Amino acid sequence: MVNTHVSHAKRRNKAKKLTPTAVRAFRKKIYDHYRAQGRDLPWRKTRNPYRILISEIMLQQTQVERVLEKYKEFLIAFRDFSSLARAPLRKLLAVWQGMGYNRRALALKALAQKVVNEHHGRLPSDPEQLLALPGIGKYTAGAVLGFAFNKPVVFMDTNIRRVFIHVFFHERENISDEDILPLVQQTLDASDPRKWYNALMDYGAMLKKEQGNPNRRSAHYTRQSPFENSNRQVRGMILKTLVKEAPLTAARIVKKTGMDTERVKKNLVQLEKEGFIKKQGRNYSI
Repeated sequence: MVNTHVSHAKRRNKAKKLTPTAVRAFRKKIYDHYRAQGRDLPWRKTRNPYRILISEIMLQQTQVERVLEKYKEFLIAFRDFSSLARAPLRKLLAVWQGMGYNRRALALKALAQKVVNEHHGRLPSDPEQLLALPGIGKYTAGAVLGFAFNKPVVFMDTNIRRVFIHVFFHERENISDEDILPLVQQTLDASDPRKWYNALMDYGAMLKKEQGNPNRRSAHYTRQSPFENSNRQVRGMILKTLVKEAPLTAARIVKKTGMDTERVKKNLVQLEKEGFIKKQGRNYSI
């Protein structure tokens, strides 16, 4: 079994031990809900590692409903790692518009180039090789291994965390992931990890709607900062403007975005450093 998370020995020794009866009851609860109310999502209908990776990167910081709108469009524009690796950044950002967190698109292009150049265009199924790719952290590596390769890995996202806090930590606060991960491993259905994790995520999504958000009791819970008037909004407006029309001077970008001059100039410098935009003379372009 591959475990993409490493817990300290002392924490593992203190971890709650579930009886076989408790594991069976928990699995039954999760699978019963999945059979009755499992979500029909397009990335669940494929075993193609590229398509599953795209869905996972999109879902990192975006609601499922928004990803559903963009997923098909993205795959039509960039059907595989090779086409994504060759894609002009301006076209990629145009397709990505509305998803937010544009660094993900930049990382995806760099990832695609590395897969093409170092892995002959095929996404590796080795955890260490996956983690070496741009934009892939422990969760995404685990999700790709589980959903694309059906490997019995241990990983956790916000929905999975929500399920375990709700079921196993009724009154506790400040619950660490190191307390939860041993339970994820104990309850894992190694015979079909793909189906099991889909079922867990759907149960977690249901809990958020019907039971509030148990993740507020997680030690790792943080509120997302407001988007309105944030640097994320300024950056997004700059890129949206340059996708539609370029090259433009800083003054023209300020006028078209309607944003504060100094904030636009500051973010133009940062976007150039990160490789999103280029500056030639007084003009900026993607």
